[in-house]
Amino acid sequence: MPGKSKTMDMTSGVIWKQLVVFSLPLLAGNIFQTFYNTVDSLVVGNYVGAHALGAVTSVSSAIFMMVGFFSGLATGAGVVISQLFGAGRIADMRRAVHTSILTTLLIGLAMTALSLSLTPWLLRMMNTPPEIYPLAVTYLRIYFSGIPALTFYNMGAAILRAVGDSTRPLYFLIVSSLTNILLDIVLVARFNMGVAGVGNATVASEIFSCILLLAVLLRTDECYRVRPSELTIDRVLLRRIFSIGMPTAIQMALISFSNVFVQSYINSFGAGATSGWGVYSRLDSFVNLPRQSFNQAVTTFVGQNAGAGNRERIRKGISTSIWILSVITVLLSMLIGLFAPQFIHLFNSEEGVLYYGTLIIRLLMPFEIVCVFNQIHAGALRGMGKSRIPMVIMISSFVLFRQLYLAVISHLIPGSIEAVALGYPVGWLVCSVVMFLYYHSLKKKWQTALPDLGI
Repeated sequence: MPGKSKTMDMTSGVIWKQLVVFSLPLLAGNIFQTFYNTVDSLVVGNYVGAHALGAVTSVSSAIFMMVGFFSGLATGAGVVISQLFGAGRIADMRRAVHTSILTTLLIGLAMTALSLSLTPWLLRMMNTPPEIYPLAVTYLRIYFSGIPALTFYNMGAAILRAVGDSTRPLYFLIVSSLTNILLDIVLVARFNMGVAGVGNATVASEIFSCILLLAVLLRTDECYRVRPSELTIDRVLLRRIFSIGMPTAIQMALISFSNVFVQSYINSFGAGATSGWGVYSRLDSFVNLPRQSFNQAVTTFVGQNAGAGNRERIRKGISTSIWILSVITVLLSMLIGLFAPQFIHLFNSEEGVLYYGTLIIRLLMPFEIVCVFNQIHAGALRGMGKSRIPMVIMISSFVLFRQLYLAVISHLIPGSIEAVALGYPVGWLVCSVVMFLYYHSLKKKWQTALPDLGI
């Protein structure tokens, strides 16, 4: 609301309360954002069939490869803005905001054209089963057409979170998620539009959330207000944003690209395995939501405290986040593992989907705790502006090591979907160990002062 501050200064106060208060809206927002794809899966799985379910769920890696790249850039912008905000450099922060917005518009359009042209190639690379392929092409192309709205929303939300406002992005996601659910049911159950219906519902909902966020940025009285006349690209700030965000963007894109190959291994076991793995991915995304939320919270927390030079506060914030997130992760993974068949029935009741889904969920859920360490440490290092080494560690673990593992294990134990699925936790473990060692090697060398941007 005009005149009422929506920012949060994280450079002082009770650390665990600030992390929880800041993370809860992020968590709720991430839950509703995940509903976009989950509701699509639930609707097509129950109203259309297992092949449509496989088509919608099997393309997640391809979607995240495109969208994840920009999410990394949004992370870079958020770090720069939070550091400038924490240091009280408001004029510089405003230039960073306007640079981020204009860059988003240009990259969003370019990404849309690229992703639409690559759709058939991506699906062939994934060894998509023939009975699923036409449906997957339809859904993926519709989804990719909404990339401009999705990228703008992600950047706008990153700007708000950088100054401590994690509540309004939540409100917008709640509204757009409810819109998506309603449109899914109407277009699929009422008008029988199949995967095209859920795709169009998702894009329409993303456009709606984008409009809501744009209205806030244009009308707020806060220091981050966007004025069209000030839209420009500050080269110094853009280089700083890219230096922090590009490693994360490349990391996310390459990891998702690696998961495209993992999906191709899974698809070789048939449509039942494709759909079962897709259900696992949807349920796993909910376990991952607290990690995403704390990752974002830690990045903002560390970014502001790095700008203020609070070294000891950064250390306490990281350790507090690990303890809280570990407890949450264990509880969620146990819940989903124990009731795996019941959760799968919500999506589809075909025998193949139930068999493969239950097998994969119960095999992988016990390893979820491992991810806590690499996510918290990666978020903290990004907040300090050190994103290149985490990028190298994650790419080495999730791409190079995982692909090497899959190539070897598929020859040593051919025809074993369990051996293929274990490629995920093996990569998680390697990443967490190396990230932990790197983080602790830096503890005595932290440079917590805001880097000189040359402005």
